[in-house]
Amino acid sequence: MTPDMIVLNGRLITFDKNQPAATALAIHGGRIAAVGETADIRAMAGPDTRLIDAGGSTVLPGFIDSHVHLFGGSAELDYLDLFGVQGLDALTEKTRAWAKTCPDDAIVFAVQADYNIIASGHQTTRHDLDKAMPDRPFAMFAADHHTIWANTKALEMGGILNGGDAGKGAEIVMAADGTASGELREPGAYAPVLRLTRYGGRDMIGMVTGRNPDPAATAAERILDADAIARGMKHCASHGITSLHNMDGNVYTLELLKTLEDRGDLLCRTEIPFHFKFFDTLSRFEEAEAMRRDFTGDHIWCKRVKMFVDGVIESSTALMLEPYPGLDTIGDAVFDEELFRQACVEADRREFQISVHAIGDLAIRQTLDAYELARNTNGKRDSRHRIEHIEVLHPDDLPRFAELGVVASIQPGHAPFGTYFSPETVDRMLHPHQKPTAFAWQDIRSTGTPVVFSTDWPVIPVDVMPNVKSAVAPKPMPAPWRNQAQSLHDTLESYTASNAWVEFNEDKKGRLISGMMADIVVMSHDLEAMNPEELDQARAQTTICDGRITYQA
Repeated sequence: MTPDMIVLNGRLITFDKNQPAATALAIHGGRIAAVGETADIRAMAGPDTRLIDAGGSTVLPGFIDSHVHLFGGSAELDYLDLFGVQGLDALTEKTRAWAKTCPDDAIVFAVQADYNIIASGHQTTRHDLDKAMPDRPFAMFAADHHTIWANTKALEMGGILNGGDAGKGAEIVMAADGTASGELREPGAYAPVLRLTRYGGRDMIGMVTGRNPDPAATAAERILDADAIARGMKHCASHGITSLHNMDGNVYTLELLKTLEDRGDLLCRTEIPFHFKFFDTLSRFEEAEAMRRDFTGDHIWCKRVKMFVDGVIESSTALMLEPYPGLDTIGDAVFDEELFRQACVEADRREFQISVHAIGDLAIRQTLDAYELARNTNGKRDSRHRIEHIEVLHPDDLPRFAELGVVASIQPGHAPFGTYFSPETVDRMLHPHQKPTAFAWQDIRSTGTPVVFSTDWPVIPVDVMPNVKSAVAPKPMPAPWRNQAQSLHDTLESYTASNAWVEFNEDKKGRLISGMMADIVVMSHDLEAMNPEELDQARAQTTICDGRITYQA
């Protein structure tokens, strides 16, 4: 057997306990054919074998981002990015310049807006955005994607200037004069504005409704949408990513991915979940069964149910055990708790994996309670149910993850001590006694709980290495915050082998072992030799998925 490809002169981190390190590997037929030392592996080469010299840099299993919104992230590559923009003057300059580049768009749309974009502690209103963009509809997404702010023209075009029914867990914030203030909290409130964007809201419909677009996408729209996701796939591959776990889902997204597979443009293996919403009935799980039955491959599959039970800390919609400091709210419950519990039991009965967005301590407790009920009702099994985010955790619930076999799905870059966001907003939204077990990555890991890492793209960029730096070298925070720094090995394992395990594919990928899928990334640096503070400077040099190169610097 002559290898198709060989990677030489690397510093391999294999996550194989029997051979934890090596310097080379061979690939044949989309699988790893051999792992060993450079001289031995080089000797296997034939005249047509492609050789890749790693130059002493780290070689890893391909990164698996286990929490993304693929269609939304892909679409947002085409929108104005407001990350780091502060103040009305800067917002005005950026927005008006961008508006000139998209004269045919119905609405000028921006992403990555900070909650304090106008001024610290100032709640952004439509009047602020009218000053920035008075002549065209304009709206901007908060970085966490739980809030949109819209100017007057955008609210008028969306038909919600005078308010409307946003549904449970969502709010069109109203001003004292009886009109919408411009702040739209959660998908039920901002869906009318999303429908005005370049992709007609189809990029977020898997989260907003969990159903297919209505009206159905036209043939031209399908091509537009598939092309957007293809660009997103290229972007992911450029960061060493070979697999994705999507966190919103519908059949339409699966169909778009199948189009890409048929075109040869599916550069990352992708799991799409069935998204169960608070307005659904349990009978809708028949649709989940159909999605699982129809998509079972190694490149596109569906085996998981996704739900939201709360919002986010920044907008005081995360569900807490006690009111936020200075406020009379504990957040917004997305689900009727009894329906949520029944849905967990039913999904578990049908042997689906479940992942639940739960940020506040009450939301996390309710999710653990529901998982415990499902286990007691249906019997204990290897379910690998997940909780996504886990930002404010009550100490009493810390040991319950390991006791119930629940997986902690965490995004290090989201934390106030990560590399992306100012700590100010989250810090003032929590009581001092909540902070020691907030974003408690290492405390959770120390209980023996499986921990997996991801970005939640497009909440933060899908770039792997800044997220790795957030975990390994978090910003110091004063007491009562605790240091939750991770080891480099644990962090990389949580981005590779552990993410393969959580998708039930630990025997197929996530480790550099002969016979495993040839999903591999060659890095630009020896990560183990780097200063942790500089880890974000490392990049993927070559990404290989299924034995083919999907990115090369």
